[in-house]
Amino acid sequence: MKKIFLIVLAILIAAGLVTFMVIKQQSGYTKVYTAKVVREDLATIVSGTGQIKPKTYVNVGATAMGRVTHLYVREGEKVTKGEVVATIENIQQQATVNGQDAAIDAAKTDIASYVAAEKTAEANVAHAKADLEQKQLDWQRAQALYKDGIMARQDFDAKKAAYDLDVASLAQAVAGVNQAKANTDSARGHMETDVATLRADQDMLNRTIAVAPFDGVVTNEPVREGETVVEGIQNTEGSTLMTLADMSVVTAEVKVDETDIVNVQLGQPADVTVDALPGKVFKGIVTLVGDQALLRSTGIATSQSTTGTEEAKDFKVVVTLSDPNSELRPGLSCTAKITTAHKKDVVSLPIQALTLYDPALDKKASKGGVQAATVSYNAPKSNPVQGVFVAQKDAHGRLRAKFIPVSTGITGATDIEVLSGLSPGEEIVTGPYKILRDLKDGALLKRDTSEPLSLTSSSS
Repeated sequence: MKKIFLIVLAILIAAGLVTFMVIKQQSGYTKVYTAKVVREDLATIVSGTGQIKPKTYVNVGATAMGRVTHLYVREGEKVTKGEVVATIENIQQQATVNGQDAAIDAAKTDIASYVAAEKTAEANVAHAKADLEQKQLDWQRAQALYKDGIMARQDFDAKKAAYDLDVASLAQAVAGVNQAKANTDSARGHMETDVATLRADQDMLNRTIAVAPFDGVVTNEPVREGETVVEGIQNTEGSTLMTLADMSVVTAEVKVDETDIVNVQLGQPADVTVDALPGKVFKGIVTLVGDQALLRSTGIATSQSTTGTEEAKDFKVVVTLSDPNSELRPGLSCTAKITTAHKKDVVSLPIQALTLYDPALDKKASKGGVQAATVSYNAPKSNPVQGVFVAQKDAHGRLRAKFIPVSTGITGATDIEVLSGLSPGEEIVTGPYKILRDLKDGALLKRDTSEPLSLTSSSS
């Protein structure tokens, strides 16, 4: 039994010695995650959430007061331009139109009568002219005979009186023609008045009939048959019959954070996903970038807000979809990912590898044989430099950290473009964050082959 105890004790001592040697050998090494600088295509994406909206939609409002007698379409149905979609009670308006139609028909009859009277008067003028010509010849002969002493004075006076009478008759006939024409013109004027009144009456009747202004889809129908609607301000209760949307041009109206809006421009491509249609991506382009900041809590433009509170703001961005389909409905929640920059085959590195370094403070820290260290993000910095730690082998083949300043370009989802300072294939330190921010320039490194924690896990 004592022998077994000694054997176990010897094994434990040996294991302890091995562990001690391993720990001693690894003392001074910092375990880090590393990655390679690579070439890849990079794109800067700005995201915004909002809803699907048609580019053109209209609230068909009531233009007359009355009871809704018919609703010919239902919510979700398609309509064509000019189609009757609803009617309002119009007995009085229809009766007024019918009465005015009858008045116009009577005026037309009167005009026809006056035109006939004109023709009769013109015939009387022609008859009076013929009689006058005859009487004028008789009067001329009577003058010659009376001068020669052949005709008696009595007969001469009779011829003259007959001539004067026909002159008066012709003047009367001409006056009759003028009077008949005046009556006709007056009747025509009254008829034009009746026609104008009919147009007004017809307009009042048409106000009781709602028609579709364009081809579209009924997206909202707040009233039912039998309810009474009134003329009023748009969107007030009882004044809207239905909402029609032209779904041939569909947009995604989203809100983009104020920190990202400076990069969004007209014509940029975007991918739109709809919560109700998982797995489907709709292509589109930016067609409107709002110039008014909207308060995130209320959605009101800052120029219209009376409060002076400082809060997060968004900007409206409209993305017009290139190829919408019938599955899209107004009001569906959506997310737009707008590509604000895109470059092909650029040198890139993971964003988390970037750190800040202050050479001045590093020199102060290295005096007296103390090894230099990078400046913590929370420590004061005199002149910080952006860069990364490159994992390089020293003369003894050991892996050491070397700080390299870099300049960067566009930013992707997880990677960032390198403009200068690094070349593809170089190995850089990417984490962990707590080690990276306090990593010493020239520190011994050891690659950590374990699986890195995700951003969600590390932040929790």
